Amino acid sequence: MSADYQYDGATHSTAQPVSQPQQYDGPSNGVAPVASQIEVMCGPLINYQHTNYNASQITWHGSVLIVTKPTDAHPRLEYGPAGARVDQTNVEGLKLYQDPWKAFWRFSLEIPLSDAETLWTYNIPGIRYLSDVHGKDRGRSFFVPGVNDSMRIMFHSCNGFSVGTDEEFWSGPALWNDVLRTHEKRPFHVMIGGGDQIYNDGVRVNGPLKPWTDIKTPHKRRAFPFDNKMRTDCDEYYFQNYVRWYSTEPFASANAAIPQVNIWDDHDIIDGFGSYTDHFMRCAVFRGIGGVSFKYYSLFQHHTAPPVSTFTTDAPQTMKAGADGTAEADPRQTEGCYVHQRTADDPNWIVGRKPGPYVEERSRSLYMRLGKRIAFCGIDARTERTRKQVNYPETYELIFDRLEREITAANGDIKHLILLLGVPIAYPRLAWLENIFTSPLMAPVRLLNKRFGVAGGLFNQFDGNIDLLDDLDDHYTARHHKDERRDLIVKLQALSQKYMVRVTILGGDVHLAALGRFYSNEMHTDSAEHDPRYMANIISSAITNKPPPKPVANLLARRNKIHHLKDGNTDETLLNLFNEQPGGMVKAAANNKCTMPSRNYACITEIPEHTTYANGQTNGPATGSQAIPVEDTSLTGKARPHHGGKDKGRHPLHDGEVNAGTNHPAADGVSNQGSMTGGLNVSIRVEIDNSNREGHTQGYGLTIPKLTPVNV
Repeated sequence: MSADYQYDGATHSTAQPVSQPQQYDGPSNGVAPVASQIEVMCGPLINYQHTNYNASQITWHGSVLIVTKPTDAHPRLEYGPAGARVDQTNVEGLKLYQDPWKAFWRFSLEIPLSDAETLWTYNIPGIRYLSDVHGKDRGRSFFVPGVNDSMRIMFHSCNGFSVGTDEEFWSGPALWNDVLRTHEKRPFHVMIGGGDQIYNDGVRVNGPLKPWTDIKTPHKRRAFPFDNKMRTDCDEYYFQNYVRWYSTEPFASANAAIPQVNIWDDHDIIDGFGSYTDHFMRCAVFRGIGGVSFKYYSLFQHHTAPPVSTFTTDAPQTMKAGADGTAEADPRQTEGCYVHQRTADDPNWIVGRKPGPYVEERSRSLYMRLGKRIAFCGIDARTERTRKQVNYPETYELIFDRLEREITAANGDIKHLILLLGVPIAYPRLAWLENIFTSPLMAPVRLLNKRFGVAGGLFNQFDGNIDLLDDLDDHYTARHHKDERRDLIVKLQALSQKYMVRVTILGGDVHLAALGRFYSNEMHTDSAEHDPRYMANIISSAITNKPPPKPVANLLARRNKIHHLKDGNTDETLLNLFNEQPGGMVKAAANNKCTMPSRNYACITEIPEHTTYANGQTNGPATGSQAIPVEDTSLTGKARPHHGGKDKGRHPLHDGEVNAGTNHPAADGVSNQGSMTGGLNVSIRVEIDNSNREGHTQGYGLTIPKLTPVNV
């Protein structure tokens, strides 16, 4: 069997299984079959892992995952540059997990980068798809960047539907059609999932947790056991939900063609996980589904082996986490199962020092290079989350230590750091709404709800609090998180200043599009090109779930004040990005230019330093099906950026924000042209008409400048 990982130049061999697979009587139809033919239940799914820049040969690392029925056969994958018939690499599948009903196989890819962007193909011979989703296309392809290029990035979040949403009315995951069209014009090298890649909330409505949520008394719900039977039922629910969703087109085709990088959020577990009251979050059912969801998050979204067993109340050895996670294996859970035992952490992980309070595992934040000049860090903001904390202080120390080491080792090559958070951090405040929901004035309403069911839709089914309160508590701008938020922002600005690296933040969760910015206040006169406090927060959500009602988006726009960070140097506000309604379809009030309640995703493309413009040679055509035209990026005098004064922040802060919106060169989602070389072109692609299953979008663009010293 092939080695599992290479880390710090050392190869770590695979370990022995917990127990060998065996047949046993299944839950309904007798002995589980072990097929000699490889029958695929889900996949292929392709992930990006990391690129090794610390060697003479710069190598891209990724993986492909398939889920099969148990088999005596051993699948293998062939891959190579497109069109190269003899230059093929064969990789044996590494079995990550198998039980009597399913098996997960990972194929590790190692690709030496060449001077130019390259199309690679892969194929898994000898397999039979059990659904029609992938049967038409046995060969797959993906792009890797040139050795001196930065990656082209697609960012999305909230890729699923909340319970009770009319999925037909919203045309299913239609925007993935637009993602694939954009990918065809100029390929994406990586697809970043900002959380809620799947919605598992139905487990409490039509799944095995329904009897639990039907219990009327919160005290009885807290005391309800999570035994092995409930764990098994939840395990089956989460697995089947992943298979269904990850096999749904056109999302399935994107999964096979654009390498993924993901962090999770609450809906990957269950709505509001981590943000309910502490005494309720510590109940057995929440801890149990925390473990089950982590298992399938590890397998489907990270292509890594899960824990050997998870929490149940009838196996005392699983009920208290050890230093590395669930303390001991439960023999009932490992019976008839194989669980691959990793010998080293993934090199792209930043592993927390201790398990989370409600998930019996350590957090796994991410670091990797997205090509030559872009570094990426995704913070796992769910494993350690409580109502009053997003992450442990020591986790931030680990993250910033890793960032400093990696940026230093890059010897000045890294110009941008993209930080992924599950929720926005530069966003309008709703403290007044928090105050209402937690006010003593709500006590009589809560009592009437408990006794007579009055205002039932206002209260959640878990801890009996206001249903929106967990969403508000999720936000960095919530009062519980203010100090943690300020400290994170100040640390990012210090990192930016020390290493002259521009920090850009990605955030999702809120089901609308917006563009927040932090920047130096009016006491500082430097323009944003030279301002290490300038950090854009690209807010892109949701790619699939329905947007909030127009009044909610309009209310948020009215709350778009200029906020002053307590550091005394930093202000923040949203950019007026949405200069017109998408495709003429009215989504928000005419005076709302900063929050867009329509489904969306984002594209990020570097403007290369050597790009020239309309009167000279261009950087070359796109590698997809059509060339990218050279735009005129000149700025009109009357639209010049506004660099100071009391209204700083309400106007463009730099040249890249001038004419932001549909008329900006970056709006098309594919352009790498612009006046700010070394900057990042950003396009938020907004759905025009949710009744159109083709998922057509309108683009809104701006450019984020690289950070340059004042004297340059």
